[in-house]
This record gives sequence, C-alpha cells and structure tokens, in this order.
Amino acid sequence: MRYLLLIYSNAENWEHPLFLRDPEFLAMPADDRAELITLSKALHREITESGELITGEGLAAPSTTRSVQVREGVPAVTDGPYGETKEHLAGYLVVDCETPERANEIASRIPDARFAAVEVRPIMDTPTPET
Repeated sequence: MRYLLLIYSNAENWEHPLFLRDPEFLAMPADDRAELITLSKALHREITESGELITGEGLAAPSTTRSVQVREGVPAVTDGPYGETKEHLAGYLVVDCETPERANEIASRIPDARFAAVEVRPIMDTPTPET
C-alpha cells in the first residue's frame, strides 16, 4: 500500500531540510544534532534501497501559496494556505509499505517528527477509466 507522509513545520525557518533550522534542533548539543543528521541520511538510504521510497519533495514557503475556492461558479484566490496556523505543510514523501505500522515507523524516524508533525495518509487505489 502506498502512503503519503505529510511533513509539517513552522514557517519561520523555511529552508530545507527544515529540522536543521528548528530552534529545538539548534538548542540540542552538537553531538545530538550530528547523530540526528546521520539518522536522517540513514533513513533516506534505507527506504531508497528497499524500494519503499516512491518520491518526495520539499515545498516552497507558505508565503508563495495560494488557495483557490469556487463558489457559485466564481473562483476566489487567496494568499497562503491557512494564515491562522503556526505549522504549514513543508514537504512530503510517498512510500510503498507492506503494513501501516511500517509507514508509521518511517514517519516517526523523519527528524521533523521530533519538532512538529508528520501525517501518514493511505493513498487510495483508484481504478483507471477505460478509454
């Protein structure tokens, strides 16, 4: 099953990888920071080599985001995703895992999960319409 791992972070320090600029990360002792960077690289290598990583991208800053809604046939475009929130969607990974527990394990090992949140969402298998 494929899973979308949505990585959330604080928009104040928007440069990828985000956890490297998080105040909590920066407050950690240097050895702990180095270990977390090593663990992050090891996770990426592991899920790439296992074939579980399908794709992943960091997203641009929330200040560049637009939300579009259509009401009564009229499109309305507003700036930003949700201005009243502190955390914003920072990036995502798509993984293909045997179990939901494995997807949760991978999400828990993404460094940003220590400082904000990583949401795990199953991706629906939608049938392809026949032409």
